[in-house]
Amino acid sequence: MNSEAAARPDFFKSTVLGHPAGLFVLFFTEMWERFSFYGMRVLLVNFLTMAIVGVDNPGWGWSAENAGALFGTYAGLLYLTPIAGGIIADKLVGYRWAVVIGAAIMTLGHASMALETELSLYLGLGLLVIGTGFFKPNITSIISEMYEGKPDKKDGAYTIFYMGVNAGAFFGMMLCGYLAEKIGWSWGFGLAGIFMFLGTLQFWLAKPLFGNVGGVPKKTGKEEDVTENEKHELVKDKHNPFTLLDKILILITSVIGFLYLINDPTSRIADLNLLPTVMPFDFQGQPVDGPLGMVIIGLILFLVLVISRISRYTKVVRDRLIAVIIFAFFTVFFWMSFEQGASSLILFARDYVDRELIGTSAIFFNVINTLLTVVPLMIITWVLYLLWKQTSLKALGSNIVLVICFAGVWGIVLWMLYREFSADTTEITVSWFSILNSFFIIVFASLFSKWWESKYNPSAAMKYSIGLILLGFGFGLLAFGSNDLVAGAKVSMIWLILAYLFHTLGELCLSPLGLSYVSKLVPARMIAFMFGMWYLAIAIGNKLAGSFGGMITEITEKYDLSTFFLIFTIIPVAAGIVVALLNPLMKKLMHGIR
Repeated sequence: MNSEAAARPDFFKSTVLGHPAGLFVLFFTEMWERFSFYGMRVLLVNFLTMAIVGVDNPGWGWSAENAGALFGTYAGLLYLTPIAGGIIADKLVGYRWAVVIGAAIMTLGHASMALETELSLYLGLGLLVIGTGFFKPNITSIISEMYEGKPDKKDGAYTIFYMGVNAGAFFGMMLCGYLAEKIGWSWGFGLAGIFMFLGTLQFWLAKPLFGNVGGVPKKTGKEEDVTENEKHELVKDKHNPFTLLDKILILITSVIGFLYLINDPTSRIADLNLLPTVMPFDFQGQPVDGPLGMVIIGLILFLVLVISRISRYTKVVRDRLIAVIIFAFFTVFFWMSFEQGASSLILFARDYVDRELIGTSAIFFNVINTLLTVVPLMIITWVLYLLWKQTSLKALGSNIVLVICFAGVWGIVLWMLYREFSADTTEITVSWFSILNSFFIIVFASLFSKWWESKYNPSAAMKYSIGLILLGFGFGLLAFGSNDLVAGAKVSMIWLILAYLFHTLGELCLSPLGLSYVSKLVPARMIAFMFGMWYLAIAIGNKLAGSFGGMITEITEKYDLSTFFLIFTIIPVAAGIVVALLNPLMKKLMHGIR
């Protein structure tokens, strides 16, 4: 055992619910970060597309197409910057500093967006993208380091952490959305920034709980600091280093992809083209669109890179890498449809769903909404109380900040509920529907976990198939509910609630699997590259989600709303059927990995 390992504190000396107190500091840090992230995210498209005149709370009056292009680029970049953020933390600043840097940058981003100018909006989104790159990959790395040598406890730790993610998303979308829609957009954007700042502060003040975990990496260069398993992997993969051609292809495809992501909104919104508008060659006598042509070139070069890398491995490793690529391909279709929840479904909830309740219906909704809000908040406040008992002496400042956070949340929640119960009619906010995803995850996550541990546990391909089909079925309900919808009419909210239910069930089948299978199927030397590929697939799915979601107005005017939702019914269901048919092949390619 080296001196660094010997200096590690015993995290299990002071525990909360059987886990180290430090885990719950991370739980709350992630909770406030997700509060801010989802609180802003649920507002963006609604704010951009809200009419400038004729409404009590005017937005910017953008077209759905332009708002979708901007949101898609923002969401896509969020899954690419963590690749760089993880490398910087590993090599230079360490996990803890990376989290603090990321959180501080995101706080500035939220503050910038609260100003509601066009420059501050773009600056804010850019800061959020950069900050997420530092924050997202590194806070989970701290958990992994804390639980070193405790594999039996790690699954439970990540489950608790994941609950923090969903709790933050739940309250962020509810409270930021409520303030933004009922009082003013700046209030919603501003609230997201306030809790991002307080979350950063409580994490920084809790440093004594972590010892040297997540600190700045030490460059010892000593052979004894490498485990036997790592030595084996290094020897095994030494024959396949990244060549100069590999590095050149990575650079070229990265530049093309980045320029396309930025060019899509800038060319639509500001008529500023970073890529050629027309390619210098024709296809069957027709000019080729410049951005599309560059994307095709980038994809071809990327395929050359991937095939070149994979072909140099042994058959078993090569087959498993092909399996990862196939899963990544179908991941694009899932997120392209699922992320409509942040674009087209926001517009659908605002413009086409009957959200006004009176009389008994209003009272019933307010009672349900009170239970949905107060019960989870009471549970999390109780966790805060347990954390205070364990750490009040060692991290008093951090605990005081958390108490301030929860006092603020309780104050806003009680004010919101009083305001709604006092009103003659209740108009449900657009953002309220988005909290259903987090609520259904909390309700059904343990059920799916038990399913995966039972003898009826499906194969990876069948989980993908089930997830895609459930997602498509949710959109099918929306297509049915909005069928023959006449101009000016609105649909019952039950269709949107059911859609979110099936979307969440689909997410629980597919979303948690991705990175797990990458880690199981990919050799050590290739794992960073394949994680990057996986995030790339999610980024592409998010970008397509924004682009297709922005077409809701165009397709509805040309055909009808039902046709728009049928697109997102057919694509995931068809993809799910194809994955199911590929199940025997996928099992063969995975060579016994489940």
